[in-house]
Amino acid sequence: MKRLLLGAALAVTCTSAMAQSIGVSVARFDDNFLTSMRQAMEAEAEAQGYDIQFLDAQEDIGRQLSQVQSLAAQGVDAIIINPVDTAATSRMTGEAVLQNIPLVYVNREPEGDDLDNDGVVFVGSDQKRAGTLQMEALAEMLGGEGNVAIMLGNLASGATHKRTNGVKEVAAEYPGIEIIAEQPADYQRTEAIDLMTNWIVGGQEINAIAANNDEMAIGALNAMRQLGISPEEIIVGGIDATRDALESMQSGELAVTVFQDPVGQGGGAVKAAIDLAEGNEVEKTTMVPFQLVTPETLEEFLANQ
Repeated sequence: MKRLLLGAALAVTCTSAMAQSIGVSVARFDDNFLTSMRQAMEAEAEAQGYDIQFLDAQEDIGRQLSQVQSLAAQGVDAIIINPVDTAATSRMTGEAVLQNIPLVYVNREPEGDDLDNDGVVFVGSDQKRAGTLQMEALAEMLGGEGNVAIMLGNLASGATHKRTNGVKEVAAEYPGIEIIAEQPADYQRTEAIDLMTNWIVGGQEINAIAANNDEMAIGALNAMRQLGISPEEIIVGGIDATRDALESMQSGELAVTVFQDPVGQGGGAVKAAIDLAEGNEVEKTTMVPFQLVTPETLEEFLANQ
């Protein structure tokens, strides 16, 4: 009996040791889009029989590097990183390459030469395109004239700059549209409430808000509501098409958003990580398309939530 029990214990230990696993470091957990992306990752990993663990970097570069080092030391089969700072990924890439662990960057693309390394890929979307789609819709709603303020996301994120560049390039095509302000609210709703309040109380004449994400767009709308300003007086656009954003549009507040596919990015990142871990070839860059969401197309996106 003792031998049987010992044999069973050893079998469990060996099975556990052989379990295939993926480690994921996410820039922050308290973000609606990134939460949806994590859920998609978890579902895909489970479907393919892989264990997956998530670590919250809390927008701290040093913490994220330590997390990647820890995952590498654990001997995970692959690592996925949603980087805090897209300009500060080289050390994390170096750690994965040194340990010969496949690495997938997701959602936020590294700005350096990380993808030149074997076994390092990116799954995400063309962030500039999101800003382009957003501003094209806002410009049409404005009739080609008006003052636009841009709510910037975290300045360490490449997506912030790319989305903003998309907005500015479209605005420059309209002589009657002027960008009168741009300030960061770090992708957060509460900070956007404060920023919007300061703009309005400070006397800024704003006709439209181009927010780098939905959380800030909703924050702007909350501030407007508190100050008695109608969504018809200042039109507000976001990016991500989160559930909260779609419901805001359904209630007649949010004017436009741009769907960023959390399943395409999250599930795609896990598929890429598993393919790399199993020795299959993977495209260096996989782009998941953005889609414009307006009140006219809202129902099809609500149906998929």
